[in-house]
Amino acid sequence: MHSSKVLCFHINKLPLVCYVWQRRIISAPHSICNDVILVKSESFNHYRQQRQQRQQQRIASTSAQHTSNNNNAKSTPPKHDWNRAVSEAERIVGYPTSFLSLRWLLSDEIANVALHLRKLVGSTHPLLKTAKHLLYNGKNTMQAWGLIVLLVSKAAGHSPSISDMEQDKSAGVLHTQRGLAEITEMIRISHLVHNSLVNLQRKTNSSIPEDSPTFEDMTFGNKIGLLTGDYLLGHASYELANLRNQEVVELIASAIRDFSESEFIGERDQQNNPLPSKPESNDISARNIGANNIDFDESDCARPLNISEVMGIPEKEWECRNILNAGSLLGKSCKATLKLAGQSEEMQRQAYLFGKHLSLAWQACLDAEPFQSTTLPIDCTFSLVSAPVLFHLEYDPSLYDEIAKGKISIKNVDYIKIHKAILQGPGLEKTKQLQRKHTTAAMRVLENFPPTDARTALENIILAMQDL
Repeated sequence: MHSSKVLCFHINKLPLVCYVWQRRIISAPHSICNDVILVKSESFNHYRQQRQQRQQQRIASTSAQHTSNNNNAKSTPPKHDWNRAVSEAERIVGYPTSFLSLRWLLSDEIANVALHLRKLVGSTHPLLKTAKHLLYNGKNTMQAWGLIVLLVSKAAGHSPSISDMEQDKSAGVLHTQRGLAEITEMIRISHLVHNSLVNLQRKTNSSIPEDSPTFEDMTFGNKIGLLTGDYLLGHASYELANLRNQEVVELIASAIRDFSESEFIGERDQQNNPLPSKPESNDISARNIGANNIDFDESDCARPLNISEVMGIPEKEWECRNILNAGSLLGKSCKATLKLAGQSEEMQRQAYLFGKHLSLAWQACLDAEPFQSTTLPIDCTFSLVSAPVLFHLEYDPSLYDEIAKGKISIKNVDYIKIHKAILQGPGLEKTKQLQRKHTTAAMRVLENFPPTDARTALENIILAMQDL
């Protein structure tokens, strides 16, 4: 057997080792043959040992880094995915519960609405933005209200006195409860569509002349929005009457009343966009003591909400506005679905509290979203009665001078200035604390429900909301 030798080529100061077999170079570029240096076997063994040591050091370094990454992953809690939580919840109740299901999209009425909406493409009517949010199943919308109602229904169960004919065995809920879930979403969407209407001023000095194409687009959009909202609300009322439960009808009707009342709270501009109340000069903390409980009468939640002493108090004003605007419908729907199931008054009350706290936590999450970035995107606005704005007005009442410019139109307000001021104050952090307060309250209410997969799904939705 022929003895082998090693050639060590130095290319760009890096050694390249190849074998010489029978004094012939097996692998070597012709351009570097002049740099060939014969190396003894002992030198090659020493080089090989050094290379193995360096390789072991790299492996040890990589292993240490991998262990460090695993430790960091263990210390950081895993984030919950909103879409996954909703999909899992839909699987538990049987099938997707959204109002915008295939059954509704294929109906003649909705098809006609979609046909007319195409005529508004290219215009600036707010109805298009509303339709986009309704069709987009992302974290920016919460059209899963019917899903929440069904999950609460399944988590609480129903009375043994309910006949089998009224039960949907595959989903674990009653047929009337599923109908109530659809009614809840129809009422919610009708409210959002009605809010998309534009107030057109018939004046010669109006910013939109009556003979302009923009005025025609706005007028046509108002007609479509008004008729669509009325159709949804009328159909919801028809389905509500078919439940044949007077107490449930009274509860849901009072939620519709609360929607209307929410549109008349505080000051408004000419387009009925809400403006925050002027910060009070007296001691707000002293007034907070007498306004701790902003809620409906526990003995009769169909009674109107007392709002006489909450305006000007940031957190209480925010809760009042959003209970009337959203929390009332979700809370009362959760209470009504347990009333249909024959549950006790205490369980009905717990269901109402869960729906209320969940809607308030979600609204706080939406209010904080525009302030997550250091700059406000172009043509992006936010509600002037959102939680960060109200909390900042408590911290710096001088900002109200800028907001007061929007009494004619909120377009006159410098949103970039307000956005920058809020980021420098405590408003955003207080909003996050507000969200945690209501998510904790909702989780605490769930402890009164028996441990089921529906209850777990509700908990996952709350946890996913916190990670948004």
